[in-house]
Amino acid sequence: MKKFIVCITGASGVIYGLRIVEELSKNYYVYLVVSENGYTVLKQEENLTKNDLKNMFKKNVEILSNNNITAPIASGSRFNEIEGVIIAPCSVGTLGAIASGLSQSLIHRVSDVCLKERKTLYLLVREMPLSLIHIENMRKLTLSGAVVSPASPGFYNDPKTIDDLVNFVVGKVLDFFNVEHSLYRRWRDEDK
Repeated sequence: MKKFIVCITGASGVIYGLRIVEELSKNYYVYLVVSENGYTVLKQEENLTKNDLKNMFKKNVEILSNNNITAPIASGSRFNEIEGVIIAPCSVGTLGAIASGLSQSLIHRVSDVCLKERKTLYLLVREMPLSLIHIENMRKLTLSGAVVSPASPGFYNDPKTIDDLVNFVVGKVLDFFNVEHSLYRRWRDEDK
């Protein structure tokens, strides 16, 4: 079974990370890492605690502590079985730490390993407006092989609900990894 690492950090928009895990865990194994600030935002935005999260995903999801820097996924020798790392949402603090090569947490470490092992690191950044420091960090990571994407929904599929908007963004992330889904109607699908 193919494996992904999904990380949720302390930016607004934790629903993106939750929906990505929900979709991936249908057919893939997911290592989920949540930062302490990520848990704070999970509580504020989704009213979920650590225990709620453990009970939410029963199949194909392993939740790892962000403090566990010695977790098996922290080693490059284990990345042959990892399809990629998705950070959703990615705070600009996490973005800056990764761009600087800091490995002060498991999220930072798996991102660093992902880049050095030439796997796909996908950062779904949720911040606005952006400072020049944020943009320079995005540039640095893009030049290093990461994919930096704003959580920016499209409107051509005529969204009616917040779920429609979330599903569009999550679908675009999954498209990048060639993961099949039916979360949104693609451009001009009605012409087929």
